[in-house]
Amino acid sequence: MPPTVPVPLSILDLATIGRGRTAADAFEASVAIAQRAEARGYRRVWYAEHHNFPTIASSATAVLIAHVAAHTSSIRLGAGGVMLPNHSPLVIAEQFGTLATLHPGRIDLGLGRAPGTDQATLLRALRRDPRAAESFPQDVVELRGFLSGETRIPGVHAIPGRGTDVPLYILGSSLFGAQLAAVLGLPYAFASHFAPAALREAITAYRERFHPSPQQETPYVIAGVNVIAADTDADAQHQLEVVRRRRVARMVAGGRSLSDEEADALLRSPQGRQVLQMMHHTAVGGPATVADQLNDFVELAQADELIVVHASPSVEARLRSVDLLADVGKLVAG
Repeated sequence: MPPTVPVPLSILDLATIGRGRTAADAFEASVAIAQRAEARGYRRVWYAEHHNFPTIASSATAVLIAHVAAHTSSIRLGAGGVMLPNHSPLVIAEQFGTLATLHPGRIDLGLGRAPGTDQATLLRALRRDPRAAESFPQDVVELRGFLSGETRIPGVHAIPGRGTDVPLYILGSSLFGAQLAAVLGLPYAFASHFAPAALREAITAYRERFHPSPQQETPYVIAGVNVIAADTDADAQHQLEVVRRRRVARMVAGGRSLSDEEADALLRSPQGRQVLQMMHHTAVGGPATVADQLNDFVELAQADELIVVHASPSVEARLRSVDLLADVGKLVAG
């Protein structure tokens, strides 16, 4: 028997639009992944707000959550996260209050302060002021007030939303988010699946400075990690090569088609090495190998829960990865 992963397992689904596929295909895959995760005992599935990314279909995060919730029955679903500076706290409270009313006890709300897009999209299309991120702490408090029913703006209430107490999570990849989550007494989710550098420092600061709140009495850390689980180590390593080549083509070569030799050469460049560094925390292999790697990561991250990006290059391979990871986590997941 392979070792088990000693913490609950969840999934971050980027609603990836694969090569030659459409957004509709991505949504169909997201439903399939959530249904499989529900059947296999994962705790939650989250979706992230991005804008103007040709390969990511989760821009209308609340709408996607509603769609997946209608096709599942028990698994928790949420945002991982909503980029709060792009929105007013009242609108987000109404959206997630609606979700929580339709699907009680199943909705999470993770909050980030990054724009989730490039500057041109932020300024010209979203029409947001980059300085809006500076009020992120105040906006989180205002949002929490709308959801709890203790509004910070007299006479203004989120309907629906008031009294739903949708649980909030602070997302981050730096000390700022860690410190804010600690001060507000909220769970903290670290984006180590793409920004690994400050992981230990941020988690240590969060745990040391945590103040209990009505939502959370003790610190709670969710750590992001990439996983490519396959039937054999060799198959998983092959999938990793494909994923790395596709990412460097998308992120460094502007999405143009590259031969394997061109992609490998680009991966050896400074920009390519940065892409590889983003995937530093990636567990790759058969079930036993992945379990060993994730056990080491849990210890490194001081994690209470792992949120996994199943990074395999096809929907079928991702579903297989979901199953294989559940096999080594089923005793503790859920």
